[in-house]
Amino acid sequence: MPQQTTLNRSSDDKVFDAIVYAIAAVIILIVLYPLVFIVSASFSDPAKVLSGEVWLLPKGLNAEAYSNILQNDKIWIGYRNTIFYTVVGTSINLVMTILAAYPLSRPDLPGRGPLMLVITLTMFFSGGLIPTYMLVKNLGMVDTMWALIVPGAIATYNLIVMRTYFQSSIPWELQEAAHMDGCTNWRLLLNIILPLSKPILAVMVLFYAVGHWNSFFGALIYIRNEALYPLQLVLRDILLISQSDVADSGIGLEDKILLAESIKYAVIIVSSLPVLVMYPFVQRHFVKGVMIGSIKG
Repeated sequence: MPQQTTLNRSSDDKVFDAIVYAIAAVIILIVLYPLVFIVSASFSDPAKVLSGEVWLLPKGLNAEAYSNILQNDKIWIGYRNTIFYTVVGTSINLVMTILAAYPLSRPDLPGRGPLMLVITLTMFFSGGLIPTYMLVKNLGMVDTMWALIVPGAIATYNLIVMRTYFQSSIPWELQEAAHMDGCTNWRLLLNIILPLSKPILAVMVLFYAVGHWNSFFGALIYIRNEALYPLQLVLRDILLISQSDVADSGIGLEDKILLAESIKYAVIIVSSLPVLVMYPFVQRHFVKGVMIGSIKG
């Protein structure tokens, strides 16, 4: 009789596993198909894309859209600016978030509760767009790279996640023991806390870097000099003026529409590719860091 129960339980597990795998496969297809379609459409004949002939694989290979985009000097300027904004901005974000999150994670910090309450309130209330613009203008940061870096130096949600990680994943007893051995706060942070926090640091790098890479609204408000445009704003302008640029070249209306359609998909790939390339390198830490930092505490 116990043998029969074991066999039944095993078959039930197999059925359950099969259902889970089937659901996971459907979800993967739903998530991946739009990306595969965009890649295929960007390399396909735009006439076939508009007629609905492209479903999965490219049809009528055509790289004219990429040629038009990559021959534009503004693209490379935008890439350079965005890489700078992403690297410098993420570095500042990471340093500021660590310096705020670690003290707030320590139970011996006086007034920790009221401080966290004030910080949390910023997630629900802000000064608004016009007061923020006036502040940035009065600080002399309009039309400078700092307008895209300084106002978002710390994200409240990321601060809370990192503080929770420090608080729940690094034993307070370990920190007390280090202090008893004569370890200073700075040495404790640099030599003990940060080496044990690689998962959450990888998560913060990904969150902040993706935010900087995809950001265009701040540049739209604060930047007037085209030499300072980030990639997303350059691609937006190319997408908006692609038809007029083609019109100047004497191409017919139908060809203009087809080229604009192809450019639309190519722009998505050009802007998304670096993030897609970066993600696998931090994915191993990403899941662990998010789960520990958001569920515990």
